[in-house]
Amino acid sequence: RWEDQFNLALDPERARDYHDRTMPHQAHKLAHFCSMCGPKFCAMQITQEVRDYARTNGQNTTATAIAVQDGLAAKANEFLQQGAEVYREI
Repeated sequence: RWEDQFNLALDPERARDYHDRTMPHQAHKLAHFCSMCGPKFCAMQITQEVRDYARTNGQNTTATAIAVQDGLAAKANEFLQQGAEVYREI
């Protein structure tokens, strides 16, 4: 998957170079974590673990999605009622 990430970069060669300098061994290039967070605090891994937990513990993702949409709609309505101005005097 690293090659996919490099190919998405604005400058793929520089991205590869940075990665290779921070993780110089070939085994590191096959790692499923990056050099920024490491294996114990990988945002992508944590996100996947949360999804897996929710899936196996019966979390209703449809109900959650509906609750999120309802919350966003309420905030949008509040924004409109307050004048729909991004920058306001406090």
